[in-house]
Amino acid sequence: MPKSVFTVAYKTFLKTIIRARKDAGVTQVELACSLGKPQPWVSNYENGIRRIDIIEFYAVARAIGADPVDLFTKIARKLPKKVEV
Repeated sequence: MPKSVFTVAYKTFLKTIIRARKDAGVTQVELACSLGKPQPWVSNYENGIRRIDIIEFYAVARAIGADPVDLFTKIARKLPKKVEV
């Protein structure tokens, strides 16, 4: 079984939050600064090098001006019914 960071579901999750950031017109540098993190922190999770937890997801969503519940709903709608973990 593949590690969850490499599953189709996790890749879908990443694509959706990256698209949300870009649609908001926020760069990785701007996002990192608003979160008090270095830019590689954003790059690492966007490239699947590290995972983000639910609290980090919440902070990222807020920092790009998205409602975390709406963004998660958008992600959930794109995921398959059965997800590997």
